[in-house]
Amino acid sequence: MNNATKAIFLVIALTVSQLAWAQQPVASDTTNALTQLKPTPEKNELKYNLNQSGSHFFKATFLNQAWFRFNQSNPGSTVIGEPSNNTFDIGLRRTRMQLFGQISDHVFLYIQFGMNNFNYLNGGFNPTASSNRKIQAFFHDAVGEYLVFKNKNLLNIGGGLTIVNGLSRFSAPSVSSIMSMDVPVFAQATVDQTDEFSRKLSVYARGQIGHLDYRIALSDPFPIQTSGAALPVYSQNANFALKGHHKQYQGFFMWQFFDKEAHQAPGYNTGTYLGVKKMFNLEAGFITQKNATASIPTAGDTTYHAMNLWSVASFLDMPINRQKGTAVNAYLGYFHTDYGPNYLRFNGIMNPASGLTTGYPAGTQGNAFPMFGTGSVVYGQFGYLMKRDLFGAGNGTLMPYVQAQVASYQRITETMGVYNVGVNYLIKGHNGKFTLDYQNRPYYQAAGNQYAPGGRRGQVTVQYQVFI
Repeated sequence: MNNATKAIFLVIALTVSQLAWAQQPVASDTTNALTQLKPTPEKNELKYNLNQSGSHFFKATFLNQAWFRFNQSNPGSTVIGEPSNNTFDIGLRRTRMQLFGQISDHVFLYIQFGMNNFNYLNGGFNPTASSNRKIQAFFHDAVGEYLVFKNKNLLNIGGGLTIVNGLSRFSAPSVSSIMSMDVPVFAQATVDQTDEFSRKLSVYARGQIGHLDYRIALSDPFPIQTSGAALPVYSQNANFALKGHHKQYQGFFMWQFFDKEAHQAPGYNTGTYLGVKKMFNLEAGFITQKNATASIPTAGDTTYHAMNLWSVASFLDMPINRQKGTAVNAYLGYFHTDYGPNYLRFNGIMNPASGLTTGYPAGTQGNAFPMFGTGSVVYGQFGYLMKRDLFGAGNGTLMPYVQAQVASYQRITETMGVYNVGVNYLIKGHNGKFTLDYQNRPYYQAAGNQYAPGGRRGQVTVQYQVFI
């Protein structure tokens, strides 16, 4: 256990001990003794108040998302050197802890620590060397924020390692409150290329003024050389540049017609409020960076390209019948994704395959598909929350959903469609839920400098989420 991990666990231990101590009653007389016999209301959070009103506090949360998955492998896939037509794997999609609090009227601290995508391949299987299954957890966020106006979110200024992002609400998702099993990862546009799991070193301003929720950020992206993967090779297809270093400029804006979005954790956007709030937003965002990528045109010199990404979208999350507890969630967005000419990146979430047999395009193994590319994407989702206590008091309810990601990228010959259908069994809202998800995706084969679809494959996943 490294020093950072020890420090995190020490803080948690102290926080929990303070919580326990603060809640101990003092039985100095008969009245206090009788008070101890009264049942204490069930708590749903680990929170320690720093003042009597609770306006100053410190809080800890814990999240675990376990996946149990059957996948039809893309053609040519291998698992530890053996051809594999399908796989079954067990993994941890996300394991996280958050420590945050309003330390004073003007000071807010937010820290997140954890790991992602941990399965039997350990996220970094190397067939030519011994691997290390003790994958290091890391700091996702470490940010301090200054609230300029007391008790108001008109202007908050922050800095550090943070997910405060432009482009879209799904570029900075609150993963504990996802409506579907997983977020559309393409919206985390530079994930693990020039960022740290979508986080960047940034300085930002955010706030809510009337119906407007806004955030703007200046980010210092990481060089591609620090990604831990093989360095890109320049060709006629753009890839992240190996030379030069330029800042990123980002912005995201929401016009909120009804209730206001949650605004406590810096940058994070709620997936669904499960009918508690009445939300309808129009949203727009962007990310831009000078000379972010490079290519070498035929018989030419290295050419550098700006990265320009923007999106527009609508978001709906509101109750239908408050007495019954029914609600809907819907999102529809258009994404313009310009990484430079012919940029394309295959990606498979927690990929269950480790390699390919000879003759298949690199990076297409397992459950991978062209997730990121120069072109455009339309993404939509819809979910329906069924009546409260559908299976009896305390036994939870269901929320079925559908998702669609339709992309037109320069390097694929036809429009790509990736579709998901699933259902959440909400045992205790987002604090305890099972999700059953089926994904249908295309697989690809090389067609000159492009990729052509060769057929389709499916994936079935059960997720169990526990969150407090």
